[in-house]
This record gives sequence, structure tokens and C-alpha cells, in this order.
Amino acid sequence: MAKTIVVKQVGSPIRRPKDQRATLVGLGLNKMHKTRELEDTPSVRGMINKIPHLVEIVEEKG
Repeated sequence: MAKTIVVKQVGSPIRRPKDQRATLVGLGLNKMHKTRELEDTPSVRGMINKIPHLVEIVEEKG
């Protein structure tokens, strides 16, 4: 079973640069307090590290 992480959007993309908004969309987040369960890969971790002020890791599974 692959490791997964649950990511929650805690910040608004309003008045943020386009690349940060695109990163949120790439993670599958587009509304406040929405959560997604994603595979724990280096690319996903890099996207999360790019916008730590907009998302938080709620839970790590596996």
C-alpha cells in the first residue's frame, strides 16, 4: 500500500501570484477548508512546500 497524506487548504488564493494558485489547482484544492488525500511523492511534497502558508498536512497514512 502506498503512503498517502491528507492535505487541507487553509489560505485563500485571492491576491496570490498565478503560480501559487496553479499549485493549489494542481493539488486538487480550490475552496477553503477542502481536503484531499494524495499519494506521498516527492512532487506532491514539493508542491506543498511551495505554498505552506495556504495548506496544511492534516494526516499521514501508511
